Amino acid sequence: MTTMVEINNLRKAFGSIVAVDGVSFTVGKGEVVGFLGPNGAGKSTTMKMITGFLTATSGTVRVCGHDVQDDALAAKTRIGYLPEGAPAYHDMTPASFLTFIGEMRGKRGDALKRTISETVEKVNLQSVLDQPIETLSKGFKRRVGLAQAILHDPEVLVLDEPTDGLDPNQKHEVRTLIRAMAQEKAIILSTHILEEVHAVCSRAMIIAKGKVVSDGTPAELEGQAPTHNTVLITVSGVEPTLAHDRLMMVKGVKKIEEQGKDGDRVRLRIYSDDGQWILPVIGQAAREQGWEVQELYQDRGQLDDVFRLLTTPQQALS
Repeated sequence: MTTMVEINNLRKAFGSIVAVDGVSFTVGKGEVVGFLGPNGAGKSTTMKMITGFLTATSGTVRVCGHDVQDDALAAKTRIGYLPEGAPAYHDMTPASFLTFIGEMRGKRGDALKRTISETVEKVNLQSVLDQPIETLSKGFKRRVGLAQAILHDPEVLVLDEPTDGLDPNQKHEVRTLIRAMAQEKAIILSTHILEEVHAVCSRAMIIAKGKVVSDGTPAELEGQAPTHNTVLITVSGVEPTLAHDRLMMVKGVKKIEEQGKDGDRVRLRIYSDDGQWILPVIGQAAREQGWEVQELYQDRGQLDDVFRLLTTPQQALS
């Protein structure tokens, strides 16, 4: 895999406040890396330094082999950037704004018209192309911002909250576009929508207090959840105490928590020793007892649980 973005020991301080503290990672061609973190964690600041919008206090960023500070023009021509809030000239229309951006990127004439037409179609801006940007909804403004970011077909995309303000259908369209572009690009995107990580990201990084606290595939991050590989079972017509006692006798079961009752139904969460796979033996035990099973499945673990575990102050202190 070709490395497109190299970040080494990146740091940014605003006076006594350290926003980004020693961040290092690489992004290869074909990767979509999701930046996760609470507000103020340093996500947007890191993205601004990757694009050269902010100068790092220390550390280096290389894009397609070019240092963002020492060889800024060569690096920036290879980047498409959707900043936080998708800023644009509000007195322009999307058509005039994209023409301006295209000309700034060195395109002219028929080639520019063709590029704008293709980009407008990709992000579905046809219906508002000649409407002043200041009159557009938040979702359409976001799509205008995305259009300018991909207009020159960059090798690296840096997208700060690309689906913010979009309705579910628009989110689906943008995620489909990102997946399609990902094969030939390196993409870094920040998001507060954890479902988006599963939808588009091949890798996810969690940032807290300016530091990377976790980096892996979505499945690897889910594996850090306390509920990873637990089994949820709902049975009816069985006393909770009896169900608990019988299931505790199953090999590999570590502990059982009652999750609630609904009439004669009881729901239990079963934890295994060392997160081992126990779904089949739990199902077998239920059949042997003759229980009426309403629900039985393995929980992979939830990203939001991992997010809270790694970013809340209580966990940071423990």
